[in-house]
Amino acid sequence: QVQLVESGGGLVQAGGSLRLSCAASGRTFSSYAMGWFRQAPGKEREFVAAISWSGGRTYYADSVKGRFTISRDNAKNTMYLQMNSLKPEDTAVYYCAADRTTITTMTSAYDYWGQGTQVTVSS
Repeated sequence: QVQLVESGGGLVQAGGSLRLSCAASGRTFSSYAMGWFRQAPGKEREFVAAISWSGGRTYYADSVKGRFTISRDNAKNTMYLQMNSLKPEDTAVYYCAADRTTITTMTSAYDYWGQGTQVTVSS
């Protein structure tokens, strides 16, 4: 089992940047594919980005491609989401998640979830 804790959220103006972190407990972090998801008020949780266990493969939602970068440091049991050129529509609670099998964009495939961190982008 793995426990996930997100950090780095906050309030930023449109065009600004934030870096989210997801710290994982346990010695098996490097065996998990990881993902970032977000949920805005009144909307369903949606896929943002995912990364394979080695970091060699990454997927992005079309809405964030070219602006967000997912990465991981297996030695530190930590995953990151660098968010640049932020837009008001990026406002949401951001969650990190771990998948025991393979990299995927499917919310239902992830086994473990963090508690979320709020990102608010003002116009």
